[in-house]
Amino acid sequence: MESSALNWDDSRVFLALARSGTLTAAAQQLELGIATLSRRIERFEKALGIALFIRSQTGYELTEEGLALVAHAEQMEAAMLGFSKQALDTAISGTVRLATAENLATQLILPNLAQLRQQHPELNLEIVTDIRTANLHRHDADLGLRMTRPTQGNVTFRRIGELRYGLYQSSQLPETLTLDPHNAIGWDHHYQDLPAAKWLSHALPSATPALRCTSVATQLAACKAGLGIAVLPQIVANNEPVRCVKTLPELAQPIYLVIHSDLHHSKRVRCVADFLTGLVEQSELALDRST
Repeated sequence: MESSALNWDDSRVFLALARSGTLTAAAQQLELGIATLSRRIERFEKALGIALFIRSQTGYELTEEGLALVAHAEQMEAAMLGFSKQALDTAISGTVRLATAENLATQLILPNLAQLRQQHPELNLEIVTDIRTANLHRHDADLGLRMTRPTQGNVTFRRIGELRYGLYQSSQLPETLTLDPHNAIGWDHHYQDLPAAKWLSHALPSATPALRCTSVATQLAACKAGLGIAVLPQIVANNEPVRCVKTLPELAQPIYLVIHSDLHHSKRVRCVADFLTGLVEQSELALDRST
């Protein structure tokens, strides 16, 4: 026979026919048409320059040359299966940089991160909580979980949850305590653009809180110590020895999952995005689907 270019995928067709003995059975196994399978066998024989089968009315019987090649074809099959398994096992790997609020990182993501690491041990996660300086458009991060709706940049986003707030005080303080400048725990003047700081300024016009802090963590610590009343995210306060004096639905902030558009189809980024979405939807941050 005159030899031609060898198509290695035809070895898979050869092996199926060698095992089944009939074109019909092999075609069903490979989900190919009988005519297509027959042409590929002829092409494989032509490329090798030998006859692999003896054709008869009862089926296809291997020639001596064909029988000698079965073991080699099986080795190729095993190598390809091993290659495919390795590719699947390492499909989710590399580093993903996530920008998010510290509250979400400490209260939601980190307590559940072991699940993700167990499922994808080759995946590394970098968490940036200083989101004021993390810009997805500049590639400072691959994706973000944040409370501000993107208005520019090469990103895609969707709302997946809601951060809710309340007024909290120490469980040890009298329930009759009312908010005033002397017991208010507020934000440092550098953070007056935050929704919680704006709410407190509106509630206490022309007054300065007796205690001002630069993080939710320090406000919570002050609240637990009985130093006054603080506006806190529910996700931070609900498992602490503090009492909710009043819920503040007007302060609720939407939570957006933001992904750099260039990375929207990245397997590792999508993996982290799906993980974050699942966490939010299973937590107290979940959106109320009934409204």
